[in-house]
Amino acid sequence: MLQTCDVLIVGAGPGGASCAFWLAKLGVSSVVVEKKVFPREKTCGDGLTPRSVHQLEQMGMSGFLQSKHRYHGLRTVALGREMELKWPEHPELPDYGFVVSRYDLDGAVAANAAEAGATILQGAEAVEVERGPGGEAAAVAVRSKDGTTTEYAPRYLVVADGSNSRIGRQLGAVRDRSLPMGLALRGYFNSPLGDDDFIESHLDIRTVDGEVMPGYGWIFPMGDGRVNVGVGILSTLGRWKEVNTTKVMEAFVASAPARWKLDPSDPIYVGTGGKLPMGFAVGPRVGPNFLMVGDAAGAINPFNGEGIAYGYETGRLAAEVIADALALDDPRVLRRYERDLEERYGTYYRAARAFVGLIGHPAIMRAAVGAGIRSKLIMDPVMRVMANLMQDGHNGPAELLYRSGLAVIGAKDRLDPLVKASRDVIGARLSR
Repeated sequence: MLQTCDVLIVGAGPGGASCAFWLAKLGVSSVVVEKKVFPREKTCGDGLTPRSVHQLEQMGMSGFLQSKHRYHGLRTVALGREMELKWPEHPELPDYGFVVSRYDLDGAVAANAAEAGATILQGAEAVEVERGPGGEAAAVAVRSKDGTTTEYAPRYLVVADGSNSRIGRQLGAVRDRSLPMGLALRGYFNSPLGDDDFIESHLDIRTVDGEVMPGYGWIFPMGDGRVNVGVGILSTLGRWKEVNTTKVMEAFVASAPARWKLDPSDPIYVGTGGKLPMGFAVGPRVGPNFLMVGDAAGAINPFNGEGIAYGYETGRLAAEVIADALALDDPRVLRRYERDLEERYGTYYRAARAFVGLIGHPAIMRAAVGAGIRSKLIMDPVMRVMANLMQDGHNGPAELLYRSGLAVIGAKDRLDPLVKASRDVIGARLSR
């Protein structure tokens, strides 16, 4: 059975549900196929930063958020020191965040898209895509829980099925292995500080042998007596695939500040992990009639591992581009999506990738963390840069720090070819 539709969206996570909502608001019908049935578990820190909250409020979900745990800043912990940093005032973004389990959040956002007019099909897995003569997605086979298969022939396809995207791979998307990848593991524990006003980030996580890891640990209060606890490891560690994340997690829980009263022997739930493709490490993100959004596009922020906000944002960008393509009856409009991504995130993500490369060296990481954790004048702008909370046209400390970093990266990019050429010349002379 072949069904036609204007837009087929594969995946009802942040990117897919956001895209469906904004398409509906733009008067475009869409069918969203989601292989799971909500509510469902999802490996995540569950922390919504001001960027995420802004997108949810824009989608009319303020009422849903008000029943969840609101927090007002980030507590950084490293090298035996702590510092509390409140979210800054911003002309567009709120100065607060929420901690909401993805078990509750994703289903609510998908339901919100359905209320706006999208068709959400749960328990329906996109298993295969058939390419047309021009490389377009001509038909997508979707298998339901009862085993029946329906083929959809969409005018436009949005790939939003997460990291290691099955449909994305079939369409030719690959991960650039030179760009950063994260590996995260999280669980839930009881804690008397389950309603703390700050989420907590640990910048010097270690192995059981005490080796400093390039990555971070987190403890996020859920507001109901639970805390979300996890670790994220970056691929800048040369042998990161050999690291036992379960052991790193155990070491982190055992060394957590006593105030949280975490009992390593009595977790509520531990053991789910996930890969985090970062900094637009996946591509191509645009095809003849398809776009990739969220984790499927590797849209996670390398600075802090945040993916939810960028799923919502890229889903919204994709919806706007597809609506224009439909209105103009011109699939070439999709090319604008890549330009939009570059304009909004390109320079920022290049800076983030450079940062990740630096902290992959333990000595540099310790020196940077050691200097920053002693001064709020340093850590506050660093936090704003890492959370992408800067203001366009503003000349505050965060913006100046960011532009200074860009200047250093630009100088390095210009010098590297010259250094390599000099080495080649010297090497050639010495070999004579």
